[in-house]
Amino acid sequence: MQERKKPETLRLRAVMPTLTVNDIAKSISWYRDVLGFTVADEMKHEEQLVGAVIKAGNAEFLLGQDDWAKGKDRSKGVGFRLYCVSVQDIDQIATDIKARGGEIDQEPKDQPWGARDLSVVDPDGFKITISTGVIEE
Repeated sequence: MQERKKPETLRLRAVMPTLTVNDIAKSISWYRDVLGFTVADEMKHEEQLVGAVIKAGNAEFLLGQDDWAKGKDRSKGVGFRLYCVSVQDIDQIATDIKARGGEIDQEPKDQPWGARDLSVVDPDGFKITISTGVIEE
């Protein structure tokens, strides 16, 4: 067994991006009904839906209703992209998204680094790439 360096570096087991959204019900519906996520949990405050944990395979996102404290006209998703890796067929994922009424921002494409991917944009402008990751030959 290889000895660990000292001081130890940070070792994470998972990451859960949190996306602040304009309309929590609309976002949950889009991620569930268009992309194919499941709703793992919903958070309510005084009977009002304010957040949800959505899941696709082992990946989880947290969606949170914007409280508008920073204004209603602020941009979301600018300069930010979620890069998701799947072992599923990227072309079939694109076909399924379109069949469920979604739009593909970038059609499935082979990348020079060995991945095949597609891109979508959620209702709030968050960009999501779904990729095979780098394929080792």
